[in-house]
Amino acid sequence: MTEGMAGGVLDPRAVRLSATASGRDDAIRQCGEALLAVGAVREPYVGTMLERERSISTYVGEGVAIPHGTLAGKDAVLRDALSFLRFPDGVDWGGERVTICIGIAAAGDGHVAVLAELAEILLDPDRARVLRETSDVDDVIEILGGTA
Repeated sequence: MTEGMAGGVLDPRAVRLSATASGRDDAIRQCGEALLAVGAVREPYVGTMLERERSISTYVGEGVAIPHGTLAGKDAVLRDALSFLRFPDGVDWGGERVTICIGIAAAGDGHVAVLAELAEILLDPDRARVLRETSDVDDVIEILGGTA
């Protein structure tokens, strides 16, 4: 993530706190469509997110998945951004139950730094609990918006 992105990386329009999905691919598609809706990626990026998942699961544990595109998808990234979708009913993710999906769009290898920061946030019980339980989009922005 570029320094100037701090705070602008998570658009409130890319936060959905009560999403439902028919399955893993549908959940990933919704994460990608949220990135598309805020102008962070072009349409082909969503397909590369699904490709990435087919080659390696983006499930990271504790009911969280962090879908992102393949290297080939970098060309479709217009700016670094996150999407945050919570699935209160859960989504079957290759036998695991996912309730939080954080989509990443990052140019270059920016997703590596973002993944590290997200891991730190998710390992913090207080912040992780807020992400799982809040009904306020601003809470999510406050926790994830500074990821840069």
